[in-house]
Amino acid sequence: METKRKVKSSVKDESLVEKRRQQIIRGAVKLFREKGFHRTTTREIAKEAGFSIGTLYEYIRTKEDVLYLVCDDIYNEMLHRLSTLPIQKGTTEGLQAAIEQYFYLIDDMADEFLVMYQELKSLPKDALSYVLTKEMGMVALFEKILLTCLKSGELRIAEEEVNMAAHHIVVQGQMWAFRRWALHKNYKIEDYIALQTDQLLYGISKGK
Repeated sequence: METKRKVKSSVKDESLVEKRRQQIIRGAVKLFREKGFHRTTTREIAKEAGFSIGTLYEYIRTKEDVLYLVCDDIYNEMLHRLSTLPIQKGTTEGLQAAIEQYFYLIDDMADEFLVMYQELKSLPKDALSYVLTKEMGMVALFEKILLTCLKSGELRIAEEEVNMAAHHIVVQGQMWAFRRWALHKNYKIEDYIALQTDQLLYGISKGK
């Protein structure tokens, strides 16, 4: 397990640090979405967050710290909200419910996901490694659900195919954020969930 990266702060009040960093994260997501990470300045982030550049540097040290906080916050929110997934049900209905919940979550956080994946390459090596470990945590959640379905006889795939199927679910959910500029022209999120779930469970072939 990768060690969480420590972002230094000169402020000792942890609740205030959390409050200010949430302001920084919200401001940074908006700016990174509009301008990109490299063209956004820390002064602009401070202004968007609602305080001075001096105050900003009481809570972070570098712009890379801000990007890391954005990525870490996204995964913490994701894993928190997905912690209620019906892992133990072992039914295709439970799997469908899990996919639906995950896809709606992507819809809620589409801007954040887009920013994160566009800018991940700008993270320092240790921070990138930690963030990618959190990504694998999402895959692991769906692996558990798929394995319970496999053991209950609800799925026809082999056990060695479960990891690939879990990755497939995670990526198809993320595609709603990456390709929404095109997908929104033809589909609502409800349509997207229904089509992706149907293709995942039943494929696109008429069969033999």
